[in-house]
Amino acid sequence: MRLQTVAIGIGFLLDIWLGDPHTWWHPVRGIGWLTALLERCLRWWFPVGSRGELKAGRLLVVLVLLITGGSAWVVLKITALIHPALRFITSCLMCYQILAVKSLKTESMKVYQTGTNGDIEGARAAVSMIVGRDTAVLSEAGIIRAAVETVAENTSDGVIAPLCFLFLAGPVGGLLYKAVNTMDSMIGYKNEVYLYFGRAAARLDDWVNWLPARLTALLLIAAAGLLHFFDPAVDGGRAFHIWRRDRRQHKSPNSAQGEAACAGALGIALAGDAWYFGVRHVKPVIGDAGRPIEYDDIRRVNALLYLSAWLAVFLGIGGAICLTTGMAVISTKI
Repeated sequence: MRLQTVAIGIGFLLDIWLGDPHTWWHPVRGIGWLTALLERCLRWWFPVGSRGELKAGRLLVVLVLLITGGSAWVVLKITALIHPALRFITSCLMCYQILAVKSLKTESMKVYQTGTNGDIEGARAAVSMIVGRDTAVLSEAGIIRAAVETVAENTSDGVIAPLCFLFLAGPVGGLLYKAVNTMDSMIGYKNEVYLYFGRAAARLDDWVNWLPARLTALLLIAAAGLLHFFDPAVDGGRAFHIWRRDRRQHKSPNSAQGEAACAGALGIALAGDAWYFGVRHVKPVIGDAGRPIEYDDIRRVNALLYLSAWLAVFLGIGGAICLTTGMAVISTKI
């Protein structure tokens, strides 16, 4: 358990330092490739219709989880047989690739850098790389809002939730979480194509993210309280108030948790109507427009991201130390 905790800490530091080099192979790409391959095979194998698609979607979820978790477990076992040090290094690298702190900051700050330089089209192009909505119709405020929302929402999916599963079950647990998250992002849509086929993936994603999403909101609120001493525009009390009020303002039970905390922390309005594939989707507004949104809000939300990530790591390490100490005390008494 101690080595696992150290591996998570090293993986976290590697992510903060290196981010995700685009030239490196990433396990999430492998999970995405596997999901797409199984979708083609299972759609061919199972009959068309709601019942067939539901069965195919459930089987896809089971197969992706078995293959992902099994592959990670086998790799760790093989490296342990070669040498314990190799297994430890492999664990560190797996933990590093599961997290996405720096990549979130790097990609969102491209919007900040181009926008503050007066290149609105450059900012639009940068934000189109990190959001799924149509960006051609976005105003300058809409571009900034999209970048802030992406960091706010993905603080849970890309950082806090993976850390939770890493501390609970090591690299295997972290990769299983990434498999669930990847499947949901690929097939968890309520449209004609995936309404039935992607239902199992979408529901599983809601279940596994229920607790991490709420923990993320609380960590963001705590981070806002600490950052208030350095930037008065960020407020922890306001973050808590807006989170309590607007945390259910989304069709997903989890998506508004982090967004509501960030909207309150920054004193701005997020979410609202958005365009996807030429269709306008009506969504409730999260937060209050206490002031106009500005490019500095991208910098502020990244500060919230980093501080909440550090808080999560310290919390996880503290929990691991307490658990290890408790088990040692119990074992000596037995």
